[in-house]
Amino acid sequence: MMKRFAFFTVFTLAMCTMVCAQVKVVAHRGYWTTPGSAQNSIASITKADAIGAFGSEFDVWMTTDGKLVVNHDKSFKGVNMETTPFAEIRKVYLDNGEQLPTLDEYLKHAAANTKTRLVLEMKSLTDIKREDEAAAKIVKALKKYKVLDRTDIIAFSINACLTFKKLLPDTKIYYLEGDMEPKKIKRLGFAGIDYSMGAIKQHPEWVKESHKLGLEVNVWTVDKEDDMKYFIGLGVDYITTNQPEQLQKLLAK
Repeated sequence: MMKRFAFFTVFTLAMCTMVCAQVKVVAHRGYWTTPGSAQNSIASITKADAIGAFGSEFDVWMTTDGKLVVNHDKSFKGVNMETTPFAEIRKVYLDNGEQLPTLDEYLKHAAANTKTRLVLEMKSLTDIKREDEAAAKIVKALKKYKVLDRTDIIAFSINACLTFKKLLPDTKIYYLEGDMEPKKIKRLGFAGIDYSMGAIKQHPEWVKESHKLGLEVNVWTVDKEDDMKYFIGLGVDYITTNQPEQLQKLLAK
């Protein structure tokens, strides 16, 4: 009886270790919840890399005059990222004192100073033609700084995802909206589902379905320990969080 119990205990611990080791940590908007950082700042990707996060997510807008900038909110400090000329956006500073970065500045720094995987979200634009233009410019920038092999692309816009798939057939593309089941994602040729906590909790079966189809699963944005444990147990491949060090410590237990 004791031997059976010991075997079961060791087996359980081994399985937990295996599952935890498979879950990769992605810092949401970089590691910004730490001193000296800010969302989507150069510091945020530097700090994500410094703690060994698997990936660092960031957001890209295209200005009204066609320049690519890194920021999450459509309207930031009273400035609309999509409808404002670049010269005006250039006057905007982040909460840590950095100038709001261009995609060129962000990628140049990432290429020279970090090894963490880049998770680039292209923000949905009001015009499909502008989305196609932005996607083409993003691809050009990724190639310019030679970071294409360490970049995944995510988007809420199905048009953007399909455009990137045409431009970069070998790059991992993930859809964010949460309204498509895995088999449809597979048919579209995407790498997996990248859905909110709410979407995955509503359809926990999509994790196993995705894996059976050879797809990966990322869940966002997971900041509470109970939620982290839930998704680790569910067997997702990636967890995107504003608390990357907390998640790393949990996975290391």
